[in-house]
Amino acid sequence: MKKGKIFKLVAFTFFVFSMLSITTSCKEELTDNFGTISGIVTDDFENPIKDVTISVKGLEGTSTTNEKGEFSIKNVEIKSQSVTFEKDGYQTVTVTVSANQFKSDKVATLEVIMINASAKIIGVVTDAKNDNAPLEGVLVQVSENQTATTGADGSYSINNLTIEDYTVTFSKENYTTITRNITVADFIDGEATVNVEMGNVELLRGLTIDDLVNADKWYYNEFRGGRNADDYPHWDWACNYMSTLTFWGAWQEQNEGTTLQIRNNEEFRNNPADLEVFDSYVYGSKKITNDNKIMSVRLRTHNADANNPAYFGVQVIDLSTAEKTAEKIGENKTYGSGDYTDFEFDLSSYVGKEVIIAIGIYRKETGDYWKQLVLRAIRFADRKVEGWGWLPGTEVINGWKLTQETVRSTMVNTKKVFTGISPISGNRDNYIDAYRSWIGQNHIAAEWSFVPVRKDPEVFPSEGYLIKTRNTADVDTEVPESFFYAKFAIAAGNNELVLKTRNFGSNYTYFKLTAIENNGTVTHIAPSSNTAEEASAAENGTWKFKHGAGGAGDPDAYASFVYDLSGFNGKDVTLALGVFNGAASTGENKLVLYNIELK
Repeated sequence: MKKGKIFKLVAFTFFVFSMLSITTSCKEELTDNFGTISGIVTDDFENPIKDVTISVKGLEGTSTTNEKGEFSIKNVEIKSQSVTFEKDGYQTVTVTVSANQFKSDKVATLEVIMINASAKIIGVVTDAKNDNAPLEGVLVQVSENQTATTGADGSYSINNLTIEDYTVTFSKENYTTITRNITVADFIDGEATVNVEMGNVELLRGLTIDDLVNADKWYYNEFRGGRNADDYPHWDWACNYMSTLTFWGAWQEQNEGTTLQIRNNEEFRNNPADLEVFDSYVYGSKKITNDNKIMSVRLRTHNADANNPAYFGVQVIDLSTAEKTAEKIGENKTYGSGDYTDFEFDLSSYVGKEVIIAIGIYRKETGDYWKQLVLRAIRFADRKVEGWGWLPGTEVINGWKLTQETVRSTMVNTKKVFTGISPISGNRDNYIDAYRSWIGQNHIAAEWSFVPVRKDPEVFPSEGYLIKTRNTADVDTEVPESFFYAKFAIAAGNNELVLKTRNFGSNYTYFKLTAIENNGTVTHIAPSSNTAEEASAAENGTWKFKHGAGGAGDPDAYASFVYDLSGFNGKDVTLALGVFNGAASTGENKLVLYNIELK
């Protein structure tokens, strides 16, 4: 054999050997870098769950758990991995496994808890543009991963949900997007039904009739906004809850009031001027009577003056009419001053009706146009209300600041369970986030009306919202330091009130539940039973008690006071719960409102 051929053969053999060596080395390296993910899947009661499907992102194939909830996935590259656990009727869980969770035996062990999620949101979407025919192809979402699309019959079902609050969004090209808020109370036997019409004409910017029929109720006749204490305690951050109302557009809670703003980010500056459609607004559903037919709005402005004022107004939508439109109440208003003033709007033409009321600010010019309308108060009475005083009228009880006109025109609250626990804690600096968290929670301060006659409350204690007395020598069991009130239709199944409460320290807390009928009749109600450590009747229908147990994590430890309301069956009754200074100079005696329930 020639030397050249021998050289080429040797070179080829060396090349092949080298490639085999490299290939073998790579295989060994890859094998060394692969491991196993194993573990157990249980429910929140530590019961194993079988037939859970487990998948690793980027890895073909799946695994399932056995009868003991155990699983094992082999040949998983040892690096950060995303592992998903799925089973019908349970909330999907995704776990990230990091490289350092693989131990020396190359096994990463997981203990996964899956929450039972057998609830569902179902419904039908119809097309208002097409005689309410079923609307196919609507995307229905409660989160990025929890979606459904309507079928040919317009129906949808979002499954594997836990029972909690949700915001449901309905969207389809060329249709106005609709949102619906679902609360725990909307689930019946694990199902919440939400039917919507899409394609309706906008009656207010961004909202159609389908949105407005579900508007929040303006049950009461006074809503206060802002943080400053211009006339303490009536006007103070801890007593002003306008921010719990529903807003559209740009708005902000400020020291001076709850503020409607022109949407003036760069994306909005090319919006055309429009003095017919609000740029931002607050709205709600309100029953108008002869006792509350005049709406007064106390306000000021920012970024405006007499030469360049803010443009604003009020629009009303009567949903009972065949042709539903937003009607202006009078002409557009203008104002540009840092001084508060009061504007009145006559709603007399709507007496006897429940209507949608919107208060809003208009964009007067296109371009960089920045105006703010600062709302300090929205008040309803039979006449214009001005200044910092209380609503006018004949007081139900002297000194209570609650008028017969207000009692008669307060709307009936149909909810039955109310909490005093705030989902978010806070203080004067960040109260707005906490107040907004009350929406949909049936929080007492959002659902009942608070009257700070002499003393402000404590909003955020972990034991519950509390009202309290001043540390004063002025004993008074007739006029409360402060109280909450709400109106209810009393009937079988809704004629027993249970208050869960406690207090602090060695002193008694004096309190009273009062029923006020629409004709002005006042009845102070004694509890039919209670579980307080100490409790007894006191002067002028008050009760005094001591009870130091109970907390958010120990609800059964609170004292329960039970009230029989069956004597009012068939009547709409305003219930007022107040705290009284029943003993001289004993500090701030407190009534904690953990929970109120009507049964």
